[in-house]
Amino acid sequence: MSEDISLLNFFVFNSEYGPREGEEEKKILFYYPGEVDVDTKIKRVGLSEAIIKFSETFSDKPCQSLHTQKTRQVFYEPEQCFWIVMTVAIPFKEKIKDGQPFTEYRDDHVQDSVYEAILRQAYKMFKLFNGTFTTILARANGEVEALKQRLEHFYDKYLLTLKLAQGDILDVFNGIHFLPLDKNTYLRIQCFINSLEATFPFVKYTAFLYNEKLVWSGLEQEDMRIMYKYLTHSLFPTFMEQELHGGQNRPPVTSGHYGKFMTGPPNLNDDRNMGKLPRVYVNTEEIDEECYLLVYTALSATICLLVNVRSPLTVPLCRKLDSMLGPQMTKLASDISEQYNKRVAALNSTEPVFKYVYFNHMNLAQQTTVHIDLQKRSGVNIHKDVLRLLGDINADLTKENEDGETIVKTTSDVWVVGKKSDQREFYVIITQRTANLIDINEEVKRLCSTYLNSIFFLD
Repeated sequence: MSEDISLLNFFVFNSEYGPREGEEEKKILFYYPGEVDVDTKIKRVGLSEAIIKFSETFSDKPCQSLHTQKTRQVFYEPEQCFWIVMTVAIPFKEKIKDGQPFTEYRDDHVQDSVYEAILRQAYKMFKLFNGTFTTILARANGEVEALKQRLEHFYDKYLLTLKLAQGDILDVFNGIHFLPLDKNTYLRIQCFINSLEATFPFVKYTAFLYNEKLVWSGLEQEDMRIMYKYLTHSLFPTFMEQELHGGQNRPPVTSGHYGKFMTGPPNLNDDRNMGKLPRVYVNTEEIDEECYLLVYTALSATICLLVNVRSPLTVPLCRKLDSMLGPQMTKLASDISEQYNKRVAALNSTEPVFKYVYFNHMNLAQQTTVHIDLQKRSGVNIHKDVLRLLGDINADLTKENEDGETIVKTTSDVWVVGKKSDQREFYVIITQRTANLIDINEEVKRLCSTYLNSIFFLD
């Protein structure tokens, strides 16, 4: 019995490599699990390639998924002739019918839109830290082995972090949580960033967050979207865990502020140790521009500084940054916290009885009360069947590519409403056993006007 969705395989291949018989292995750039024998790898990649080519005879759109009784395979072509394929196991349950055992496969538990989104994220996260496949090959003068090494180094670790069983509509949106602030505070932050970039010209792009919510970004939307995913789901939780378990090893705060580097030098008194300094690739002024990612935090405020790799970073330079960032970030964090706490208190005092997910395609803004802990996807307040229903409604609205509304009542007397209008989507779950369709329609209108009008800006 297995009611979990598990990863069976994940591979990257190029359909133009190894065109002759006997050279099929050349197509394979990465394959997980690595311990599988070569013949099996070749057969599975060959079958996927055959399915992709066969589907081209029926549609001008690339093949996206293949359904079998026991598996679901999703396909993604991020760059021309480069394909990424992921296969997951369909959860099942052993049952007895007429005295005979049989296996019931839960095909509806694996939603195409969710796992296609997870596959796209896997590529975009690779691209953030390595650049595109094409760029890697260009830098290596066409040496395919260089690309293979990058893929293996990244995906051997990344695939272990996937939580496939927890995939849902939030993966489809992959949105950004913004922090609404009054105009004066927002302008102070912008002035601070302008002053920072003028004082330290090597800082090319900046993003400012508070309590894991985005306040300001100088990156393109798509770059910020995947950067936000990395920060909130990987870097911040890892840093917090290190602080809880090993924070005592850090030098004591003697500078009069609470600022410290998340990435970069762990000790500003040691000029020889720059610590871990990730390199990322962004597409703002040039394609796949390589930058150092220097992340600095003070209290609940965090600033991300992207520095072009042609501007070498040193510990003395980071000390100068610290002397400016520390005091100002500490002060800004204290001021924002007063406003933030008042807002949270006001929201909690009028906590709505409904659960909702909101997404704006224009600025990637997302709001949700479906999950208590977004990073761990824990504390889900609603049944998984209802959560899957949200994904089904979203898939239907996306397929039509038009504004519309869907209202569903479940057998457990839960009303689920999906609404798409003007590039915005709103999904709400209401438990009102005695309500009828007209009541629910009026309630959704009221909720939209009451709770969603001031999501991004305060009056």
